[in-house]
Amino acid sequence: MFKFWKKNENAERATENAQASDSTRPIEADAIATNSSSVAPQSAEETPSAPVVPVIAIERKTWRERLAGSVFNRSIGSLFARRPKLDDALLDELETALLGADVGVSATTALIEDLRRRMGKREFVDADALLLALRSDLIALLQPVAQPLRVDASKRPFVILMVGVNGVGKTTTIGKLARRFQNAGHSVVLAAGDTFRAAAVEQLKTWGERNDVAVVAQGSGADSASVIFDALQSARSKQLDILIADTAGRLHTQAGLMDELAKIRRVLGKLDAVAPHEVLLVIDGTTGQNAVNQTRQFRAAIGVTGLVVSKLDGSAKGGVVFALAKEFGLPIRFVGLGETADDLREFDPVAFVDALLPANLGNRETVAT
Repeated sequence: MFKFWKKNENAERATENAQASDSTRPIEADAIATNSSSVAPQSAEETPSAPVVPVIAIERKTWRERLAGSVFNRSIGSLFARRPKLDDALLDELETALLGADVGVSATTALIEDLRRRMGKREFVDADALLLALRSDLIALLQPVAQPLRVDASKRPFVILMVGVNGVGKTTTIGKLARRFQNAGHSVVLAAGDTFRAAAVEQLKTWGERNDVAVVAQGSGADSASVIFDALQSARSKQLDILIADTAGRLHTQAGLMDELAKIRRVLGKLDAVAPHEVLLVIDGTTGQNAVNQTRQFRAAIGVTGLVVSKLDGSAKGGVVFALAKEFGLPIRFVGLGETADDLREFDPVAFVDALLPANLGNRETVAT
């Protein structure tokens, strides 16, 4: 049968965990704790006292600071920064830059055609005016998909199934989500459903220790659907708020993985006819148009309800977010802008576009928060 992986509750280990945490905020006193007999929150009388551990505050970086190195920012930003002449040649260069930044053919074509039509009507006095119009069009493209994830309290536990190929940051995203939900006052349990890789189970256990969250796991090679089913049974018996389940991440082109995901949905349906309540697909922001193919495959196999675009900081092209919005219209719940728990942020289209393409490219001192 399944086992719970639990943290060591002595004070020395608690101190080490707090120092190892990558969060810029301490876990609140009423955050979820586990003990030797239960994963339910302890009352104030039952919670043992622990030494106060000083937390070094790390200033949260802005969207613009995180996205400054993106291909989108460097290529399209530099195009307008040199104050080009407003003509068809500018639109041709812009089209090439958008495609090179992974905005995709469909979205790029729609953007360029709108700008070309408006330029023909002499709506722009110069390239700066065209830039403002482009920013407006980009924001308008993203606004419909900027839908934060909201936990339905009537569905308890609220089951979140995490899917995605290996290497996209899926397990790390689970750990960061657990921290977010804890800070919001929710009780959380994790299911180590990626039984194909032993390292994935261990990684999830590490995040469980950091967040003081129980992890339901079985041995390597166990049936993923069985692990997640057991976790749901436990979460229901303990009356926990949220279950986040990891899944295997073998290549999305392998039919076996897609069959496994479909089986998980069927098995969960035996306990809760509408579970999972959210299926989050994690997409690596550096993979470009391959992310579109992954989204198409996973949506067909499991019915994706939301996206998390990870690894957008650094040298990611960034434009794939626009391609996903245009192609699928799926809600983008979160984006990953760095390594810390605070760098998993709710998607903000205005801040995102402003970071990629500042309105005043000659003055980069104003930053998007």
